[in-house]
Amino acid sequence: MRYYSSMTDKSKVIKFREEFGLAVRIRRHKLDLSQEDFADKASIHRTYVSSIELGKVDVGMGTAYKVAAALGLPLNTLIKKAERNI
Repeated sequence: MRYYSSMTDKSKVIKFREEFGLAVRIRRHKLDLSQEDFADKASIHRTYVSSIELGKVDVGMGTAYKVAAALGLPLNTLIKKAERNI
């Protein structure tokens, strides 16, 4: 994996959060889960799901792991999907 010094650029971090959230939303829709059902499955609050999907929050590693597990995916799959578009 290549690392880019420009990844510290604030705009790229924001873009990554947005793309991560989009990957979560797309997968949740494919699983036909409401935000509430998904939140219950991931053991997080429903409003936090919305914030994640909108790219408004930096998700901690533990929460990211729970999100991925609730979506039936390895965490690195969600990260790869987000990185494709930045």
